[in-house]
Amino acid sequence: MSLYDFTVKSQEGTDVDLSDYKGKVVLVVNTATGCGFTPQYKELQDIYAEFNQQGLEILDFPCNQFGGQAPGSDEEINSFCIGRFGITFPQFSKVDVNGENAIPLYKWITENTKFDGFGLTPGGIKLSGVAKTMDKDYKHNGNIKWNFTKILIDKKGEIVARFEPTMDLKKVKEKIKETLK
Repeated sequence: MSLYDFTVKSQEGTDVDLSDYKGKVVLVVNTATGCGFTPQYKELQDIYAEFNQQGLEILDFPCNQFGGQAPGSDEEINSFCIGRFGITFPQFSKVDVNGENAIPLYKWITENTKFDGFGLTPGGIKLSGVAKTMDKDYKHNGNIKWNFTKILIDKKGEIVARFEPTMDLKKVKEKIKETLK
């Protein structure tokens, strides 16, 4: 399987075949508008503006599974993101990324990636504690742990890397540049 085997719902509710992104490098991100990581939207938009013409797409999937931090409707979330951060990358309908209601794209992602930790920063240590309360076995499965987890997909539709929300976006940007070559 690859990214191109999936269909998702647009922010307007229509089907989007992800094979439309063949030949592109894609960063899939689960997001939330009321999260401590929400300011990453600005950095993601900056990365998108810098690399979109070179073949990068960022696919934004709002998700309310982590602390109820994306409570709005698809339209409210989209208006917030455009108004506050000026995002121009595609934003899709709100989804579940874990559990029985997870969309097939995220089932594929969680079955084919692993969690490598949040790091030893104070924020990473705090987030580890939060993740443990939600999933006692959080260190040993591929479930998405929090908002703004990023999955990098290459031009063939295959997963290249997973970045937890605490990962410095400069490192994400470097891996994107490498994958675009």
